[in-house]
Amino acid sequence: MFKSVSNSLIWRGLLGVGIGITAIAWPAATVLAFVIMFAIYALMSAGVEAATAFRSATAKPVATHLLLGLVDVAAGVVALAWPGPTALVLVLLAASWALVSGGIEIYSGIKSGEVAGTRATFILAGLASTAFGVVLLARPDVGAITLALLFGLFNLISGTSMLVHGIEIRSTDKKFRELVQPTKAQVSV
Repeated sequence: MFKSVSNSLIWRGLLGVGIGITAIAWPAATVLAFVIMFAIYALMSAGVEAATAFRSATAKPVATHLLLGLVDVAAGVVALAWPGPTALVLVLLAASWALVSGGIEIYSGIKSGEVAGTRATFILAGLASTAFGVVLLARPDVGAITLALLFGLFNLISGTSMLVHGIEIRSTDKKFRELVQPTKAQVSV
C-alpha cells in the first residue's frame, strides 16, 4: 500500500545524504557546480525564450523574447567563461536576499498582531537572516564556501530525515499488511 512512497523517500534520502556528504567534503567543487547549474539554466532559458518568440503571432513579443534569449545566452556564457566572478555575484545575490528577507521578517515581528511567541520567532528569524546577509557581504569569498557547506548540511539533514521516514513507512506498511492479511486459520473457517 505505501511501498512506492517509502521507496521514493528512501531513494531521495540516500541521494540527499550523498549530495550532502559530497558538498561538505568538496565545498569548492560544489560552488563550481552551482555556477555550472546556473549556466545550464540560463542557456536552457534562452532556448525557451527563442521557442516562445517564434510561436508568437505579433512582432513585438518576438523581439522581446529574442532579446531576453540573448541576455540568457550571455549570462550562461559569462558564467562558464568566468566561474569565479559568477560565484561572487551569486553570493552577493544570496546576501542581498538574506538582508531584505531579514528586514521584512523583523518588520513583520514588530508590526504583527500575533501573540508574543510568534512575534519573537519572526524577529529572531529576521535577525539571523540579516546577520547571515551581513557575513556574506563582509566576506563573499568565504561566503561561497559557507553556502556550499550549508547546502551540504541541509541535504545531509533532510536526506537523513527522508530516509528515516521512508524506513518507518515501510515498517508501518509491513505491520499493516500483517494485520489485514487473513491467517490460514481464518481462511479455513
